[in-house]
Amino acid sequence: MEIDRPDGRSPNQLRPLACSCSVLHRAHGSSSWAQGETKVLAAVYGPKAGTKKNENPEKASVEIIWKPKTGQIGKVEKEYEMILKKTLESICIRTIYPNTTTTVIVQVVHDDGALLPCAINAACAALVDAGIPLKHLAVAICCSVTDSGCVLLDPTKDEEEKLKAFANLVFPNAIVSVLPDRSLQVGTEPMAHGVMTSVTQGAMSVEDYLHCLERGRAASTRLSEFLRKNVGLKYTSGGI
Repeated sequence: MEIDRPDGRSPNQLRPLACSCSVLHRAHGSSSWAQGETKVLAAVYGPKAGTKKNENPEKASVEIIWKPKTGQIGKVEKEYEMILKKTLESICIRTIYPNTTTTVIVQVVHDDGALLPCAINAACAALVDAGIPLKHLAVAICCSVTDSGCVLLDPTKDEEEKLKAFANLVFPNAIVSVLPDRSLQVGTEPMAHGVMTSVTQGAMSVEDYLHCLERGRAASTRLSEFLRKNVGLKYTSGGI
């Protein structure tokens, strides 16, 4: 079922994408990522020696600091920090620099929908820019469901407020890794093929969720190509 969107997009159409790396000179790595009017800056510092309490000192850890556009951090932002931490730690090769902490600061510039996927994409690009060893890249997409059961990709803020449910999905990139030495080997670490992170909100049937997975996976291919193109300048010989 087709549906008219306020900005004229088709249900499967993403908003215009924009990505720039090395935008903050004092950070070890940084990026800006925009999807339509939603824009996020991500800065990476580290790895620095030591891990926080309750972290495994035999592995590297990732610390997330979320900075809203205005005001103080709240419950939603704390949840975003946790989701980002788990997602980024799942793509980092954490055994290379044990007992270290890499800090990722996410600054919201403007929120016009699909904020969490935008932040994940920005953070992933910033990790590459910082030269952090990764098993593979990851891309995030928001898939939303209307009352009529139509799946809309990459909703705006206005669309989000009118939708009955949506899923923020993170998919792995192609089976290549990002390593400082441009190696395509990641030891014995398995490559993830399915969805890496899935966060849903609202009432969604199993059928709706499966439709979101299908549409999201298809869109992840386009996002992966865009991400590789924009961060690949740092690793020009097939590193990603």
